Amino acid sequence: MSFSMLRFISTLSIFSLFQSLPVLAQENKFEQQIQPLAVNSLVLDIANNQQTLVAVGERGHAFIYQNSWKQVNTPTQALLTKLFFIAPDIGWAVGHDATILHTRDGGQTWSVQMQSEEIEKPLLDILFFTPQHGVAVGAYGLFYRTYDGGKTWNSEYHQELLFEEDVAYLEELKAEDEALYLSERSTLLPHFNRIIQATDGTLIMVGELGLVATSTDQGQNWLKQDFLYEGSLFNAIIVDETAFVMGLRGNVFKSDLSLVNWQKVHLPTDSTVNAGIGLEEGALRLVGNAGVIIDISDSGKSQLVEQRQGENLVAIAKDSEGNLWVSGNKGLIKLEQK
Repeated sequence: MSFSMLRFISTLSIFSLFQSLPVLAQENKFEQQIQPLAVNSLVLDIANNQQTLVAVGERGHAFIYQNSWKQVNTPTQALLTKLFFIAPDIGWAVGHDATILHTRDGGQTWSVQMQSEEIEKPLLDILFFTPQHGVAVGAYGLFYRTYDGGKTWNSEYHQELLFEEDVAYLEELKAEDEALYLSERSTLLPHFNRIIQATDGTLIMVGELGLVATSTDQGQNWLKQDFLYEGSLFNAIIVDETAFVMGLRGNVFKSDLSLVNWQKVHLPTDSTVNAGIGLEEGALRLVGNAGVIIDISDSGKSQLVEQRQGENLVAIAKDSEGNLWVSGNKGLIKLEQK
């Protein structure tokens, strides 16, 4: 069955027309207006930069935690989806319109490294290996790489992650109609939702249609696993020596770090799971749609800890005092200790 027949349409606003030319960092002179209630609006990610928490969300909103959440200016109104810090001061945020922002002061100020309304696709995650070398991934196979800290970003097309029948289809189409080939090529790869690095350097990337792919050369080449689930996966995390991937309808799977022998983790709910964080003694806390908060013990037993009515939770992080924070459609919320 072809990719287009299987594709699950994500709730994110993602569109077509992928441009594969290198994109240079560019200026954006937009000065965002600070909004007092922004902390209660949609927030899609929280990151700990080793000193404090930083968060991002809709309309280019960014926040930093200093005893309370403070909104800071960013040079964009694009929906921001993910954060990554390689050092306390040095970090990046990505989002819609292929936006990449950069901070050199721990999230206090931000500058645009890349943004293109013509691409009309969101970047959904970013990962750096060194302060100079990093990758950003997103919808319909968006994949960019930098070797200069983000001054320039060059696109890559990872055909090895296509279905075999789509590879054959593209080869035939290229010989017949170059323009149609380029158009189809830009939409056949799945959404790349999350990319993480294991302690041995192996990369794990998850996405649409049960995509679980691994790389041992910093994402230059990928091996797509024959995974036991065909739905969308939104996140991945490693807790101690166990890898977890999670996604639609309460589907969570775990494996040792061979990343071969995946097993389903049974949850007390079928709500979509969006994120997780490691707890003490190998335990894992998950958050998801319908406000679910679920703990999984190191033995694999799961428990519904809390369900927050009217909320969809998409991120979770721990501050320097050990408090857990979650975010979603109702902003940033500190969890009470239970």
